[in-house]
Amino acid sequence: HTNGYSLVRHVLGLDDDPSPLYEHYSELDQTLGEALLTPHASYYRALSPVFPLVKGMAHITGGGLMDNVPRMLPDGLAASFTAGSWQPPPIFSVLQEQSDVTPDEMYRVFNMGLGMVLVCDRSRAPEILASVPEALVVGEVTGSDGDRRVIL
Repeated sequence: HTNGYSLVRHVLGLDDDPSPLYEHYSELDQTLGEALLTPHASYYRALSPVFPLVKGMAHITGGGLMDNVPRMLPDGLAASFTAGSWQPPPIFSVLQEQSDVTPDEMYRVFNMGLGMVLVCDRSRAPEILASVPEALVVGEVTGSDGDRRVIL
């Protein structure tokens, strides 16, 4: 979703040698450059019908989950994401394998496959899931334990 390009350029050394962009990866079914330039769809059309059911939304851009999700949560609350509840797209494993970026840094910089995070009452989740087929339940809102506002 266009975030993290500065880190990608840095960790892959693209400023000095752009050749990694032309390398084909079977898990991407295209070159790295093509994968990085794939546009994403606007979320508005898919999400506008469920806006009345939603208490908060965070577009996961630069800053990843760690910086963007807390902006929609009141003080004293945190988002607890459930491990394995979604599969990050292959581009992220390729980037991590080709660099020395830690998993924590990957979640801080990239969206890891969650381009938009919605918060709703638990009772409204089935209605949202029925209206937005691509939606997944990936965690819950909990009380925060100090400064941690996102728990992975």
